[in-house]
Amino acid sequence: MLITFSNTWRPPLSLLARLRSHFTFSTKCYIDEECNDFLPWLEHEAGVEISSLLSIGKSAYGRSLIARHPIKPGNFLLKVPYNVQLAPDNLPRGIDALLGDNVGNVAKVALLILYEQKLGKKSKWAPYITCLPRPEDMHNTIFWDENELKMIQQSSLHQKTIMHKLFVEQEFLTIKEASFQFSEIIQDVTLEDFKYACALVTSRAWESSRGVSMIPFADFANHSDLSDTTVLGNEEKQLSEVLIRYGKFSNARLLLDFGFTLPCNMYDQVQVELTIPHEDKLRQLKLELLSRHQTPILKDVNGFSSSENSFALKEVRSADAQGRGIPQSIRAFTRVLCSNSPQEINYLAVEAAENDGRLARRPLKDKSREIQAHQFLLSKISELIEEYNASIKSLELRTLCMVGKLDSRRQMAQYLLTGELCVLKSAALWLENYCATLFRV
Repeated sequence: MLITFSNTWRPPLSLLARLRSHFTFSTKCYIDEECNDFLPWLEHEAGVEISSLLSIGKSAYGRSLIARHPIKPGNFLLKVPYNVQLAPDNLPRGIDALLGDNVGNVAKVALLILYEQKLGKKSKWAPYITCLPRPEDMHNTIFWDENELKMIQQSSLHQKTIMHKLFVEQEFLTIKEASFQFSEIIQDVTLEDFKYACALVTSRAWESSRGVSMIPFADFANHSDLSDTTVLGNEEKQLSEVLIRYGKFSNARLLLDFGFTLPCNMYDQVQVELTIPHEDKLRQLKLELLSRHQTPILKDVNGFSSSENSFALKEVRSADAQGRGIPQSIRAFTRVLCSNSPQEINYLAVEAAENDGRLARRPLKDKSREIQAHQFLLSKISELIEEYNASIKSLELRTLCMVGKLDSRRQMAQYLLTGELCVLKSAALWLENYCATLFRV
């Protein structure tokens, strides 16, 4: 499809979807009768052009985009003009300007959804609003209680969720403080209502020239990490579900923003933190060296960053000690961390000055010190592996005592931790081979 979902994608003047490629698998899907009013509204009232191939249905993925007939590469699927999309500038006149930069675009569209819900059938978007997921159907970690969050405590997603909850609460308070000038919108709205609306936006909207935009019908396409477009088919009912890739997102990002995880996600990552112990006699010298050659904060589509003492690890595709391996940044930090004399630290500083400021990016000349540094890193990752194994085992033991929503979230937590464990194991194997190679040389 022409749509490629990512956090940097910008839609054109109207959304045009064309199929590039497809794969077919067996799945159960059927037409969703609850959305009977939605499609006529889209086509006749909103002026949306939809291929007769498409409809809305339900599958194992929930409410879905369904293909009634085979779709060929290049087929036109839909065209959604701007006037039907929900964006911050759709807020009642003056409110967007009043809020200004005090709250983000996600909060503004969330506020718009709450306002349109309050209008009920009088809302321009009523047929669309009524088709959106209900709070009880959403599993973004912002909705998880304290006991549920303990299931993912080993993952950096645990802390990210806590920070995200605090951020949403602050946005809500900011809106409440300004609400005396537009009380008709925010009156009787609770924090839980606002969290629900924000989750709808983060899971369904795209960044656009208008800030962020919710695009009716297009947002019923579910996610597959295998390709830009996938069609899953049910031959018996002559229906297929159209899947697209939201972006190259890890399970942590999918669970935080979209409320689901994949059993095998090729884009999984792990955030690893290393610190210089306070009892290290060379701690101040090491901190000063790292500060002088600090790596800029680099964030990827998953919100993971590699900077200072925090590093994003991806799965190492080859265990061969040659090849790309694990990030140079974490290896460089480890070389500094394991320095045991002022002379070693000074040598690293001189080398960095001769190397465009890049600190400890080359193997240490003393092979035994290079091995020691990487064995230290291996020991840290091995500790994480043990902790992840214990957490996963604990989840497996809970299987029989969990039902319904809680069991669904347990399964999501297990997919998250299992994927991150695979990343850690691949890094550990690479480090073992790297050290073994140095021993042989």
